[in-house]
Amino acid sequence: MRRLALAAATVVLAGACAGEPSALDPAGGTAARLADLWWLMLVVGSVVWVVVIAVLLRAAVRGRDQDGEPGAWSGQPLVVAGGIVLPVVVLVPLLIVVFRVAEGLSHEPQQDDVRIQVVGEQFWWRVAYNDDAAAVSANEVHVPVGRPVTLELTSVDVIHSFWVPNVAGKTDLIPGETTYLRFEVDRPGVYRGFCAEFCGIQHAGMRLVLVAQPAEEFDDHVRRVAEDAGQPDSLLAAEGQRVFNRVGCADCHAVRGTEAAGVAGPDLTHLASRRTIGAGVVANTRGNLAGWVVNPQGIKPGNHMPPQPVDPEDLEALLAYLEGLE
Repeated sequence: MRRLALAAATVVLAGACAGEPSALDPAGGTAARLADLWWLMLVVGSVVWVVVIAVLLRAAVRGRDQDGEPGAWSGQPLVVAGGIVLPVVVLVPLLIVVFRVAEGLSHEPQQDDVRIQVVGEQFWWRVAYNDDAAAVSANEVHVPVGRPVTLELTSVDVIHSFWVPNVAGKTDLIPGETTYLRFEVDRPGVYRGFCAEFCGIQHAGMRLVLVAQPAEEFDDHVRRVAEDAGQPDSLLAAEGQRVFNRVGCADCHAVRGTEAAGVAGPDLTHLASRRTIGAGVVANTRGNLAGWVVNPQGIKPGNHMPPQPVDPEDLEALLAYLEGLE
């Protein structure tokens, strides 16, 4: 009965780990190998736990003979069996398995890989495709399904860590160095990721979205990202562009094809096509965008964008311009 209860509890706890994002729901071979290793370690650890508990209960109930002398379940034999034999029998095979899994997780880029540069900044992600200085985005990483991808990772301030649980393990982004994360996604989907290394007050708010899509859609996305922003499609949006330049947005943000060429903040050329703003803290809606412009510290305290004191008329025009950046 106790073992049945333990098994049921294990299933319930494991079920709580399901869902997205989850390292136990792999979307590719790299994540699948890590998930298999996790399940193996869970099973082995559970068996060891059951054995240890059984020995402790046995020793507590029948640890001494009727005459008070230590019984067979105590003394040196138990120490040798539990302290030497069992760890060797369990840990050595596990160590071999871990080495083999690690050997299969090659991070060295290959010539035919799709290469994407990801730069960690407090507290967002700068993304560039295929060494193309024009194909720049932020906080969304698009990858093709069924093709090997290598992320070239670095940081401009502190150590960050790139982690999309459904896709691959964690890889650090280190200032002044380039690390690599190589993986392949087998099924289309939108997978959430995080910074997995404490990097400051908004570490928990440094999120990202990884979009896995068919190769044709990925190529179309990269081409669109590399395009300049279109011209404002209304008089209100045109006024919003002038507000954008006048209130200082262009000092920190770039909109390719315009005079805005700031580099301190995310490139906004195709802002309207992104799913989130603030590196994943809120959905990209008109209300959230207005709140972010006026008081970004109220949405994401500690980020590096200051509030923008714009009057309601200018804000309405600015929103019309930003919503046209698709």
